Amino acid sequence: MMEKMMKLMKDESGQGMAEYGLILAGVAVVVMVALVALGGGLTDLFDRVTDDVTEDHSPTP
Repeated sequence: MMEKMMKLMKDESGQGMAEYGLILAGVAVVVMVALVALGGGLTDLFDRVTDDVTEDHSPTP
């Protein structure tokens, strides 16, 4: 039984996935903070782009 416990303690096969998960969680937090910090500016930018795209650019007769 002790041998099996020692093998389980030395087994590091899931360690890489846990590290990737922590990195992904860190990146997600940074992205959320950036979006909150830039939220108002991004809204204005997207509104201006939407207005420019939806304007009628056809020539007047």
